[in-house]
Formats: sequence, C-alpha cells, structure tokens
Amino acid sequence: MATAGGWSRGGCGARPRGCGCKGVRTCLLCERERGGGVPGALPPQDLVSFPLQKTAHFIYCSEMGLAVGMEKSEFAGWAFPFPGVALIKDFVSAEEEAELVRLMDQDDWKLSQSGRRKQDYGPRVNFRKQKLKPGSFHGLPSFSREIVRRMGMYPILETFLPVEQCNLDYHPERGSAIDPHLDDSWLWGERLVSLNLLSPTVLSMSRDSDERLQLLSMAPQGTRNSVPNETKTGDPEDAQSTWRSVPCDHVEVAIHLPARSLLVLFGAARHQWKHAIHRRHIESHRICATFRELSAEFCPGGKQEELGQELLEIALSFQGKPV
Repeated sequence: MATAGGWSRGGCGARPRGCGCKGVRTCLLCERERGGGVPGALPPQDLVSFPLQKTAHFIYCSEMGLAVGMEKSEFAGWAFPFPGVALIKDFVSAEEEAELVRLMDQDDWKLSQSGRRKQDYGPRVNFRKQKLKPGSFHGLPSFSREIVRRMGMYPILETFLPVEQCNLDYHPERGSAIDPHLDDSWLWGERLVSLNLLSPTVLSMSRDSDERLQLLSMAPQGTRNSVPNETKTGDPEDAQSTWRSVPCDHVEVAIHLPARSLLVLFGAARHQWKHAIHRRHIESHRICATFRELSAEFCPGGKQEELGQELLEIALSFQGKPV
C-alpha cells in the first residue's frame, strides 16, 4: 500500500511509488532510487536466479522442434529435441490487438514485482496451503470470449478450457522482467497458453538439473564446432564426432515470440524447463495474456471435480473484472 509520501513498503524497506517489488526482486524504479539501475545491466535478482550464468545458448526452431545452437557460438551446428512447444503466429490481427489492449486499459492495472503490472481473472488461491475458493472471481473478461473460441480451432487446444487469465504489462522504462519459474501443477493443468501483444520478445527456458543433454550434429563435417573433452568419436577415421553433450544447467533456450503470436507450453517444456523474460528482451511496451486450465484433480473423476466444475462455469461466463 502506498504511503502519503508516495512510497510503498516491501521486503527491503521503502520502495518508490509505482514499484511493486518485494524481497530481492527489483525494477529500474527502485534501483534508481538506490543509485543503480543502469539500462542493460544485469538486474540484482538475476544474480540470485542465475548464480551460474548460462554458457550454452540455443534458439528454438518451431519448424523442426529443435533447440539449435546459436550461430558463431561453440554450439553452432549442434541441436537437441525440445518438445512441448507450439507457436501460432498471427493468432490475432493488428486491429484485434489494438482493440484488446484498449479494452484491457479500461480496467485498473495493479503493481506487480520486477517492474510488471498485472490484471488477474481467477479464483482466490493459497498455493502453499493448497486451498482455493471463488472469492470475487466472476469469470474471464468478456473480450476473451472470441480468443477462447478461436483457440479451440487448433487441434492442440480443442479441449482447452481456461479457468484463469493473467494479463501482465511490461515496459522497458520500468525494467520489467520475470524470473525463471515453473507454474504450479497442483491447480493448473497440462497446458499454459500465452498471447503476446504489442511487441516481440524472447522467452528464455532453463532447467535445474545435473544431467547432460545429448546434442545432435546438424552441420556437414568440417563446419560444426566441437570440444574434444565433451565429444564421442564415431568412425575412427572421422576427426569429428556425430554427437556431444553439455551440462543441462549450462543451457538456455531462447523462444522468439512475435507480436500477436500464441504460445502453448506442455509436456517437458511445461513441467521440467523454467521460463523467464529477461529485462534485456523487453525493448518496448509489451502485454502478455496467459490462460491456464485445471489440473486432473479438479476435472471429472478428480477428487475436487465439483469445485472445478463450479470454477469453470464461472470462468466461461465471461463476466469478469480483475480481482
């Protein structure tokens, strides 16, 4: 809550008005108050989230379903399967995008952490105690009815019934970002669906694991990069291997999201790989609308199916305001 002097209280003391940061998380607003906040510098929260900086950078290729080593890096010409991602470009038109943003802006945005603002449409949840109730939730917003209908036209989403929507507003002037995280899986189900509006960005995927990823060669012999102590030799006469490996926790996979695209995460990309938006990848104003479905526990046959059905009926009434 803001005080009369225009400051709010967080886990690290007073914060400037317009800042919703708590604990170790910061944005440019509160960093500047402390004399920091150099644009492009590594945010302090990244030092906590990434004690080991990623050294193996890959780019997701939607046509092949592979994470491909960045050009001019030591992993150029190498790749590995990256399942659980579906990217639908131009899901909405530029005119629809402008109208969606206009309708969102008719409601208040609440301050959130790391320079974000948010609008929540969903039940009241205590994830730590695993308790929830409808609370003041009256449904998804009316302007999402057509979005949900259109989702069902794609095979991967034909059974997708969202019960929650979270709109997040990012802006470079606030140093907006979101730390690497996995979404809850007690309440939220298999698919996470996000609509990217106003500007392109990059979703950065990382995994905390001591396993090694096996890489496959994509380049003709003599053009791929290899590191002798991390490769396995195939044909004795072949000076280069056909595969190599890299520690999983050294890897970061960049998923490039065009404006107006719809992203679906499921399977390993949903449950094993954390996702993040780094500050450096917010170059202009961006809004993301994320939709979540119920987990099996709240679906027919689950032990809380009645509550799940109640929440779903509320959600799909499309009469909601931000809670």
